[in-house]
Amino acid sequence: MPLAPMQHDFWSTLILLLLILDPFGNLPVFLAVTRRLPRGRRAWVTLRETAIAYLVLLAFMAVGARFLRLLGLEQASLQVAGGVILLLVAIRMIFSGSEGLFGEQVGDDPLIFPLAVPLLAGPSALAAVLLLSVGTMQQVALRVAALTTAMALTAAVLLLAERLFSLLGEAVVRAAEKLMGLLVSAIAVDMLLRGLASYFQRR
Repeated sequence: MPLAPMQHDFWSTLILLLLILDPFGNLPVFLAVTRRLPRGRRAWVTLRETAIAYLVLLAFMAVGARFLRLLGLEQASLQVAGGVILLLVAIRMIFSGSEGLFGEQVGDDPLIFPLAVPLLAGPSALAAVLLLSVGTMQQVALRVAALTTAMALTAAVLLLAERLFSLLGEAVVRAAEKLMGLLVSAIAVDMLLRGLASYFQRR
């Protein structure tokens, strides 16, 4: 039985956000950044950084349409820009080395940078939520629910980072990241084509 349009909007948004947030692919980076923290403090840092990233993305989603109007930008332009950014991220996901997507930056207490921004609330995620801010009130509400669900799942994966990494092994985690990179690249190309088609239809 096919999904209703609103259900499809929720699930497609959730899958897109999970692919962009890439919690499994970020496990090595997360462990590298937090490995000097006491074991009891890692959970607090994980929840704090995930909450900060969630609030940043939610703020961009809330002001996205106004931001576009203020700059005089069309949705098609943002779709093309978001597709380019997503494609660059996908290439990094597929071809990144053992240092991870943003490198192994280790600090005593990584407040905001690099876990919340740019690891979770990075350029691709910000571009995605700006796109998701355009639509009816019901559509935007469903997308906020999808964002909330995606961030909760991401937090759960990161809370289990050490256990998952030791259970799956680095090779499996790297393979999963490259598979997600291929999926993100397909989404990026689709976003680019839709943006270009929308732009030329208006001309």
